Amino acid sequence: MRLSVTVIALNEEANIVPCLESVRFADEIVVVDSGSTDRTLELARNFTDRIFSIDWQGFAGTKNFALEQASGEWVFSLDADERVPEGLRQEILEVVKGDGPLAAYRVPRKNYVSGRWIKHLGWYPDYTLRLFRRSQGRFREREVHEEVEVAGSVGFLHTPLEHYSYYNLSEYAARQDRYARLAAREMRNAGRRPFPGELLWRPALTFFNLFVLKLGFLEGALGLRLALQSSRYNFLKYHYLRELSRGVAKDTFGPRV
Repeated sequence: MRLSVTVIALNEEANIVPCLESVRFADEIVVVDSGSTDRTLELARNFTDRIFSIDWQGFAGTKNFALEQASGEWVFSLDADERVPEGLRQEILEVVKGDGPLAAYRVPRKNYVSGRWIKHLGWYPDYTLRLFRRSQGRFREREVHEEVEVAGSVGFLHTPLEHYSYYNLSEYAARQDRYARLAAREMRNAGRRPFPGELLWRPALTFFNLFVLKLGFLEGALGLRLALQSSRYNFLKYHYLRELSRGVAKDTFGPRV
């Protein structure tokens, strides 16, 4: 059994080396770049010659393109800001060498902000499906928060993937704004219409859920700021949905941030 690791990238010179270094154990590494203007491609060539440059096709579309270039019976989908630690490497190889027995596996993630592991607010264990049989999995086509859909049973691995999500809160806020626009467009395309008052009650419920029910207060000042930012994200998502529904917002988005 062969293992392919797929990575999509855009201006990831700060992340691409530790990312690819952590998956040197794979039989094949596939990198799909969407127009990097920094040293991402130069650095990636030190790890693989399976590098492809294409126009951005959205998160799911670009990851499915990467999947189509993979040749291994098993695929592990990795983001450029993630790292596979030693324990997870061993678990992945055990699955691949034993050829299963399931069709796919979810892994927990440690999400970091400003170098700090966020243990509350629902940020951990944050299970995500990453290891799967290539013949039985494909990314669901959606605007944001794409995930693999598989034909078969799904299991769980135990060692967390390390996700260096955001270097600071400004980066988090900027990316959440973009995700809110994408989520609004997805809702509009699905026929979702704005509800009266949801610009008020949805952000409030989000804050209460994350900061109180999911113990965000245990993260201190950072937990408060993250809960507020998530509340802002929900406000923006439904604000943009309202604007799109009225036809006053542009339905265009550039390459991902």
